Amino acid sequence: MFLIMNKMQENLKNLMEMHGDDAYSLAEKSGVPQPTTHRFLSGKHGDPRSTTVKKWAAVYSVTESQLRGDEPLLNDSKSSPSLVVHSFQKSSDEFVTINQFDEVGASMGVGVLLAEQPGQITSWNVTKEWLAKNIPANTGSGNLSIITGFGDSMKGMFNPGDPIVIDTGIKACKHDGVFFFRVGDEGFVKRLQRIPGKGIKVISTNPEYESWTITPDMDFQVLGKVLKVWESTEF
Repeated sequence: MFLIMNKMQENLKNLMEMHGDDAYSLAEKSGVPQPTTHRFLSGKHGDPRSTTVKKWAAVYSVTESQLRGDEPLLNDSKSSPSLVVHSFQKSSDEFVTINQFDEVGASMGVGVLLAEQPGQITSWNVTKEWLAKNIPANTGSGNLSIITGFGDSMKGMFNPGDPIVIDTGIKACKHDGVFFFRVGDEGFVKRLQRIPGKGIKVISTNPEYESWTITPDMDFQVLGKVLKVWESTEF
């Protein structure tokens, strides 16, 4: 039961993150009291009742078994960008290809300039098992793209040349996180923080770079949400 509980906590957290939910908003949608959800996610609550799990599952259009981790989560609805844990494009029976981000096609015809790129990673072939374990929360494997880390403004999170996996199915900054976006024709990978009444604050992990604000008058477009980065270390 312990492994199942861990998997169910992970699945619920991933679903909530992808839909921008917290314990309060999930309580409103499901009818499950907020303290119950909070205690379960924090590990302070035992196995929830089946009725509770069914209510959570219904919010995200999955089954109780899928939420518990007994069955893989599948995105069966073509009309809804629901969270996908085991949804893969069929590049082969065992592998999934994550292609390089299409700088023109994915940005509606606006070329994206990525300064200080030390070469490029053109594609990855990964097993379905690797994808399920390492990038479980996404809107569909067909929406996954890879870009190569550039510049040093996010040093501490990734280095120039490091791989970054993004989800191009996420086109808006509805909650704080790390995003791949453009302002004009210049591309960025930065942490975005919504500031009510002011705009979106752009934050670098490298303290030598100052934060700045995206205002409504700027030509701003979210190209994808960063799901996974790798920080290389030289030996």
